[in-house]
Amino acid sequence: MDAGQLRKAFSELNGQRDARIEFVQAHALHVRRAFLIPEEKDGLVKISDGHKVYVLDAERVAWIEIG
Repeated sequence: MDAGQLRKAFSELNGQRDARIEFVQAHALHVRRAFLIPEEKDGLVKISDGHKVYVLDAERVAWIEIG
C-alpha cells in the first residue's frame, strides 16, 4: 500500500469512527474517534484521536478496519 491509497482509505475517518490498523510484523494500532490530518508539506500520513498524532508507514500496513 502506498501513501495515496492509505489517505484514500482514511478519508472516511471523521472523528466519529474508530480505526484499527494491522501492520506487517508488528502490533495493531487501535485509534478511537480517529480523523485524518490533511496532507502537510512533509507528505507523511497522519491520523489523530484529538490527543495524540500517529504517523503511519503506509508500506507496512497489512489491513485496516474502520467502524
